[in-house]
Amino acid sequence: MAATLREILLAPHVRPQVAADCHLLIEQQVAEQRGVSGAAVKLACKTVNTFRPGHIRHMVETLLPQMVDKLEPYWADFCTCGGSGFGDYLAKRGEEVSQTLLSVTDARAAASGRPVVIKAYGTVRGSAIKHVEGALPHVGDLVLKYAT
Repeated sequence: MAATLREILLAPHVRPQVAADCHLLIEQQVAEQRGVSGAAVKLACKTVNTFRPGHIRHMVETLLPQMVDKLEPYWADFCTCGGSGFGDYLAKRGEEVSQTLLSVTDARAAASGRPVVIKAYGTVRGSAIKHVEGALPHVGDLVLKYAT
């Protein structure tokens, strides 16, 4: 395995596919959402896509290096400790990892000059931790897809 997630996931020949897989994962996770918070997530995504088509894909590509950096310490620890899967490793640290990843989107939303995007993000942020936690096993699988 490569020493760092940056080397694994952000290599020029790999990064476009990683970004595409991340975008697909987001679409799948949004589609699976249920209940009131799920409806809010779906509405937020629809709103963003209506006002800025392709914006979510663009943000995935833009935020990927920062997300990789946030996952790096967990990856390093996982590689040191070993384990059955990176997804399981992340899931066992669900709230911590989720907050760490959401710090990237929080900072981006705070710096945005687009009121529609800020409002849409604010609508879903309260339930975001549970949604991110639910996706962590898939995030780990995505990382392992490229690490092995």
